[in-house]
Amino acid sequence: MKLADVLVRPVLTEKVNDQMENTGRYTFVVDKKANKLEVKAAVEEFYGVKVERVNTIVVPGKNKTRYTKAGFLEGVKSSYKKAIVTLAEGENIDLFSL
Repeated sequence: MKLADVLVRPVLTEKVNDQMENTGRYTFVVDKKANKLEVKAAVEEFYGVKVERVNTIVVPGKNKTRYTKAGFLEGVKSSYKKAIVTLAEGENIDLFSL
C-alpha cells in the first residue's frame, strides 16, 4: 500500500485536542487495510516526527433511522478504522496550520 493512501484525515474533537496537548497522542482515520507499521511510516514521513507507538481501532458501522415527511428513512453509517499515534517526548504536529 502506498503511504499516501494510508492516512485519510485527522480526527479533531475536544477529547482528541485534550490528548494532543497533554499526552502527545494524535488520532487519524486510516485506510481499513493499513497496518500499524504502515501508519507509523506514513506519519513519520508526512509530518517529520518520531512515532513511539500506534494503536488501531475498527469502529463498527451503525444503523441510522430518521423520521421525515416522507416517512422513516433507514440507512447504515459505514465502519472505519482509527489510529491513535503516540509521539516521542518533545515532538508535536501542527494540524491547524494552512
